[in-house]
Amino acid sequence: MTALSGAPTAAFFDLDRTLIRGSANYPLAVAAFRSGHVPWRDLVKDTLNAVTFHRKGSTDEGSEALRERILRAVAGLRQSDIIHLTDTIVPGIVRRAIPASTALLAEARAAGHDRIVVSASPIELVSRIATALGLEGAVATRSELDDDGCYTGRLAGEFCYAAGKVVEMEKLAAERGYDLTRCSAYSDSISDLPMMERVGTAVAVNPDRELRELARERGWRVVEVGRKRH
Repeated sequence: MTALSGAPTAAFFDLDRTLIRGSANYPLAVAAFRSGHVPWRDLVKDTLNAVTFHRKGSTDEGSEALRERILRAVAGLRQSDIIHLTDTIVPGIVRRAIPASTALLAEARAAGHDRIVVSASPIELVSRIATALGLEGAVATRSELDDDGCYTGRLAGEFCYAAGKVVEMEKLAAERGYDLTRCSAYSDSISDLPMMERVGTAVAVNPDRELRELARERGWRVVEVGRKRH
């Protein structure tokens, strides 16, 4: 897809609390527990983290801890097994898409932008969510695979969080010819400030306190979604 000027552009959307309610990783953790890949202690931690995330959003410490748990849990597993798990949960995740955010996706499409989901979650999950939503791509965390298609327990590339999102966005931009200064980014969290500063247009979606204050200072658009008004 190309913008009206003819040059390709993209709208980069954070996933959790921007496009969907809560975290996409929690359903994956539940599915992994039920299949015997995750011990119940990790599931309890993920449940508590999911509640905190739903109320307050992400933190650097929580995101890094989740990364380590995911890498540890999948080490030695075949990628095809994880893909099977993601296929079972994606329909439920897509049903949690925030209606006002799907309107933002439609707005971006009407403007001629490729819609790209950007998330710290595993690419196996995020790419399927993007496909189910009818979007044009996904940027997410990739885990290293051995020659047999099994996870090594190490990352392949950047952890797609904070500044790591920018690295992966720049790779995709180089592949597709996006001029990032003419692209846009949507997020709810101050942790995505590097992503939002890397593009030409930043939009704060249901922002946390820090991002809301910064958006006001910089004159960024603020969109309220999924909140009851009193």
